[in-house]
Order: sequence, then C-alpha cells, then structure tokens
Amino acid sequence: MPFVDLIEQAILDHFLTDPAWTPETTLYIGLSSTTPTDAGGNITEPSTGSYARVATTAADWAAASGTAPASKVTNVAKAFATATGDWVAGANLTHFVLMSASTAGTCRAWGLLTTAKPVLNGDTPSFPAGSLVLRQGKSGDAGL
Repeated sequence: MPFVDLIEQAILDHFLTDPAWTPETTLYIGLSSTTPTDAGGNITEPSTGSYARVATTAADWAAASGTAPASKVTNVAKAFATATGDWVAGANLTHFVLMSASTAGTCRAWGLLTTAKPVLNGDTPSFPAGSLVLRQGKSGDAGL
C-alpha cells in the first residue's frame, strides 16, 4: 500500500524539519475501480447507489508494528452503506483509498483489494477488522 507522494514528502519533512506538521484527525475510506497513482490521481469512485466514503480515525488502527516494512492494521470493522443500486455500473472495485475529506479532498494512501468485485444493489461492502493494512518502509529505503 503506497502513500501518495504528498504524504511521503510530509513524513520526511516532519521527521527532519517540521515539528508543526499535524496529520488529519479523520480520514475517509473509499473504493476505486481504477488503480490510483503515486500522485493521488486516477481514482474512479462509485457515484450512485448510496455510495459514501466511511470515516476512520486513529482509534480504528492498532499501533504500528513490524520492520521492513512496519505496518498499521485496522482493529475494527468498517462498513459502507447498503448499495441502493449497482456501484460503478457493476464494474469490479479493485482498490481502497484513504481520502482527506468525505467528498472531494485529496488521496493520502491507497491499496489493492484482496478480491476485486462489483458492489451490486443490496450489497453491504465492508472491511473486517485486520483487513486494511498500511505499510511503510522496506530494506534499503534510506539509501545514500
């Protein structure tokens, strides 16, 4: 799961020089039928059938653990509203995104869904606890 360039830059600035950087207190989980880019673009979210992003806060995520990469994992289930129509005309949703706002906003991170699938009328898509994982770093990332 890559962070978008904007977040990678903010992490580096915060670590080295910017103690004033403050992360958002709430991010919003969305779904996309296209592969997002490192710049945070190419996101195709559903726009019909009662689709709405789902809020997530720090309390929804376990403490970071592990090395090369370190990981944060959700510790609660997150569910979307029940679809009142087919989302993305029944196309497969392939990725999740973490966005800065409930509508519009900017992408902060994204990841590949384990199983690509459509959300059809009457479906209630959800992520069980432990199924959303954020990873940062791998051997050799620091470089010289």
